[in-house]
Parts: sequence; structure tokens; C-alpha cells
Amino acid sequence: MPNTRTEVLVRPGTEGDLVALTDIYNHYVRETALTFDTDPFTPERRLPWLRSHPEDGPHRLLVAQDVRIVGPASILGYATSSPFRPKAAYATSVEVSVYCAPSATGRGIGTLLYSSLFEALAGEDLHRAYAGITQPNDVSVRLHERFGFRHVGTYAEVGRKFGTYWDVAWYEKRLGPQP
Repeated sequence: MPNTRTEVLVRPGTEGDLVALTDIYNHYVRETALTFDTDPFTPERRLPWLRSHPEDGPHRLLVAQDVRIVGPASILGYATSSPFRPKAAYATSVEVSVYCAPSATGRGIGTLLYSSLFEALAGEDLHRAYAGITQPNDVSVRLHERFGFRHVGTYAEVGRKFGTYWDVAWYEKRLGPQP
């Protein structure tokens, strides 16, 4: 198996990636309970989300691109850091997520994206990162634990999708200088 790290470029997401990013996310909207969105997005509806993640600052969007492929199929996944809550006192906390194209799962793309994301966030004025993981999802739990996240609580049956109520486990990670 080829080393995917030598073939993958991680870079900030751009508007040119919007169709591919929307397609990846819509897979999870339509096929899984990993996101609680229930209606697929059009690229136009997804544009404000993309624009809310500039190249620098605490709210980032990084994409993993297969450099051997041209076009939307070259996007293997993405990771984001987004505002945790809208109130000012939460400004030093972010919610993070990672989504991989169905064809790119199990190849280390999520690990590569999170490594790049946390490296990019290292110089920002951030104190905590949070991740909500719909249960069950052992793969995502292992990924987050590998990056130093710890389980801090579970919201029981907090969302209903596909006629089923789902639990969401919350994980947190300390960011910034350690005391």
C-alpha cells in the first residue's frame, strides 16, 4: 500500500473546494447519525460556513487533497475548528470536527488533518477544544483520545435522526500553554 502522507497535501480550504466539501458532508447527513443535520446542503447554502473559517485565526478549515487527482475527487476530507458557543466568554474555546470522504476512511487522513489543525492552532489564544461524538462511534473516540481528548460527559438521547434517539459523548482537550 502506498504511503498516503507523501501523496496528500493539507492546506486551508477555499471556495474552489466547496462542491467537494459539501458532497463529503452530505454523505454523513444522508447516510449516518454522525451529524444531526437532516437535510442535505447545496454548495450555496454551505458557502457561509466555508467563509466563517479564514486561513488564520482560531476558526480554521483545513482540507486534505490527493495531489495526484484533479477536481473534486481530490479532496479526501477536512477538519475544522469553529466557535464553541456564540457568547464572548467562550472565545477561547473551539469545537473541532473531522470528516473524511467515504473512499478515504481508514487511511490516516483524519489523523493527518487533526495533526495539521492542532499545529495551526498552537499559536492562537485558545484554551480548550471540544468534540461531540454521536454514539456509538469507536473510530472517532479512538482518534480523539489519540490526540489527548478526554471524555467529560454524555448527553443521553439528545438528537433524533432516522427515527432513533442518539447519545452524544463530549470530549475536551487542553490547548495553549500548559500550567
